[in-house]
Amino acid sequence: MLRNWRMVQEFEDALLRSEPPDYFRNLRIVEALLAEARALGVLPLRDPLDGIDVDIRVAEVMRVLGGDSWRDS
Repeated sequence: MLRNWRMVQEFEDALLRSEPPDYFRNLRIVEALLAEARALGVLPLRDPLDGIDVDIRVAEVMRVLGGDSWRDS
């Protein structure tokens, strides 16, 4: 279990600042994820509205909590 998540967060932030974003690398990652989703049969969706009730409920809870105030706990 992670005990000092702030130290990890600071490390990740420093790592991200040290490397400039690489658009083409990120595009290759997204394309690979899309190909994997298609290979697993996840995409295309059979019913795009399937599970929308769960998404709406999560959005309501997040609105009540005020975004990411849950991270402060």
